Amino acid sequence: MSALVTALDLPRIPKLRSGKVREVFDLGETLLFVTTDRLSAFDCILPDPIPDKGAVLNQLSAFWFQRFTFTPNHMIALQWELPPELESFREQLARRSMIVRKTEPLPVECVVRGYLAGSGWKEYQEKGTVCGHRLPPDLQLASKLPEPIFTPSTKSQAGHDVNIGWEECRRILGEDTARRARDLSLRIYSAGCEHAAERGIIVADTKFEFGLLDGELLLIDECLTPDSSRFWPTDRYVTGQSPPSFDKQFVRDYLETLDWDKTPPAPSLPRGVIEKTSAKYREAFSLLTGAELG
Repeated sequence: MSALVTALDLPRIPKLRSGKVREVFDLGETLLFVTTDRLSAFDCILPDPIPDKGAVLNQLSAFWFQRFTFTPNHMIALQWELPPELESFREQLARRSMIVRKTEPLPVECVVRGYLAGSGWKEYQEKGTVCGHRLPPDLQLASKLPEPIFTPSTKSQAGHDVNIGWEECRRILGEDTARRARDLSLRIYSAGCEHAAERGIIVADTKFEFGLLDGELLLIDECLTPDSSRFWPTDRYVTGQSPPSFDKQFVRDYLETLDWDKTPPAPSLPRGVIEKTSAKYREAFSLLTGAELG
């Protein structure tokens, strides 16, 4: 088990931002991403870290970045020589950090849904649609959609992301970039689903982020992780029921039982929920990569 990291500052290396999960440092020509063990749910950062979570997200993203050779990504290196001033941070940086290219991130999150779940299921029950996509009238909770749908949203560092329609996405990104982001998102999702299915996992939905570098669209941030995706075990999938998951849905389900209005400060998690969530993240990593967490 790696050392728990919830926040990090490095000497003489400027920090550009602290996201919901990642600390981003400026190395000059490149960036250093450090994935913490922070957990966010309902767009709120929870007070309790999840052991090994940062290592899982970082190394699983690297696995997909290396696998999807059909699309460029921002990863440069998972391992590098630490300068002397960072030697004392070796344990905190190990397994959870990545050197990446600098890009201009798109101001839209690229969400792909292949199954009916979460907020999509709630909207479908009310309107028969998911983010503007009209769906057949006889679907149930967890039903597989006739085909995956692209449902972009605006990005928010604080507060809730907001779903937007295709027309709004095109207005924000421009016609060409919007189409490239949509088509790449659907292709990556399809390739990820195919691999995950061979490993006994259904990818119900996921979100991607892209950035521009010299006009080229790069996959950035993270890819098909338990934080950015809804993973279900194939052998326990039943239409009409909410399947058990390998992701933070377990935490969301617990939080839904509380009298909490989903605004900060978020409540603390019981030890059992923390331990089970950590185990689910590690299991997802092992199943998808065929390796134990390094």
